[in-house]
Amino acid sequence: MATVLPSTAAQVSEAPVPLSPTATEATALEVRVLLQNVSWDTYEKLVEEIVNPGTRLAYDEGLLEIMSPLERHDRFKELLGRLVDVVTEELDMSCRSTGSTTWRRKKKKKGLEADKSYYLTNAPKVRGKREVDLNIDPPPDLAIEVENTSSALDQLGIYAALGIPEVWRFDGEILTIHGLQANGQYAEQTQSQFFSRETTAKMVEWIGKCDEGDDEIPWIKEFRRWVRENLVISR
Repeated sequence: MATVLPSTAAQVSEAPVPLSPTATEATALEVRVLLQNVSWDTYEKLVEEIVNPGTRLAYDEGLLEIMSPLERHDRFKELLGRLVDVVTEELDMSCRSTGSTTWRRKKKKKGLEADKSYYLTNAPKVRGKREVDLNIDPPPDLAIEVENTSSALDQLGIYAALGIPEVWRFDGEILTIHGLQANGQYAEQTQSQFFSRETTAKMVEWIGKCDEGDDEIPWIKEFRRWVRENLVISR
């Protein structure tokens, strides 16, 4: 999948260059390209003007990674999102879905877009706001990343700088949960702080049931039935 950058990229003073030919990696889920010597201003212009739908940018102090998701990547993203939506709805949890919003902190020169992000515990703190400003508002509680290629950037380090309490990483088979610790680092957790271990395990199982291109409507209805019978009753 080709990555097309906006006209702004040709107007900036510096010339970002690929670190190496091996910085581009294609697999079943995504394609990644890494650039160096990219200014914060250029990154912000690209965030505002990039023309390829779904193209994702991650920035870390002059390094810019451009990731183009392939179809199965976005399918996993949407399936996971639908499952989270059902659980939060059926359990009557506070939730504000922020999709793949670009989260960035200029002072730390870091930014990225998660595949999915959610306000859960902090949802009441941003209620009624059309736009969230991380300078004054809390970050999302949960970010979800679908990935099966290794990013050249320290993605968890960027999330830590943004202050996101929990990150899920799904490689198409295994879901790992990372919780932000008091020392500013993530540690892998056996259970989400927002959902039970049974719930997250069931989400992975359910994605496997829909991975072969099946109709999603009966699939999501069956999952909703499971939630009502096993989670709502047990609350």
